[in-house]
Amino acid sequence: MRHILSILLENEAGALSRVVGLFSARGYNIDSLTVSTTEDATLSRMTIVTSGSDDVIEQITKQLNKLIEVVKVIDLNESDHVERELMLIKVRSTGKDREEMKRMADIFRGRILDVTEKTYTIELTGESSKLDAFIEAVDRTLILETVRTGASGIGRGERILKI
Repeated sequence: MRHILSILLENEAGALSRVVGLFSARGYNIDSLTVSTTEDATLSRMTIVTSGSDDVIEQITKQLNKLIEVVKVIDLNESDHVERELMLIKVRSTGKDREEMKRMADIFRGRILDVTEKTYTIELTGESSKLDAFIEAVDRTLILETVRTGASGIGRGERILKI
């Protein structure tokens, strides 16, 4: 099962490496990873998407909590949360494909960020399934390049990740 772990950790050199090393040493896969500083410059928030049974996720959480830099770990899947991913996709858009690409971007509520004679660069945000659906809906031969951020998530309502 897919889980989104949100980790609050000290913003210092090597912290990211130790978290990723923990996953690697135990043979756990990271599907996506995002990290950035928080409103407190001494702390970073890391979002890791991984897969595993509840027992595996519990073990990962326990191991993460043992790391000195880790302040707090929550599994966003344990309650309601909002999750989004950003994708930039460059597509070939010439002739009849040009209007079709514009229409597809509109249908998926994407924004065209860059236009050349032969390409569009489209920005899409949403759940991973929405971005996957866009890729499936577009003629694969028209896709030139794809960049995805991986999931970022936050608990709904009063649930917060703070010290």
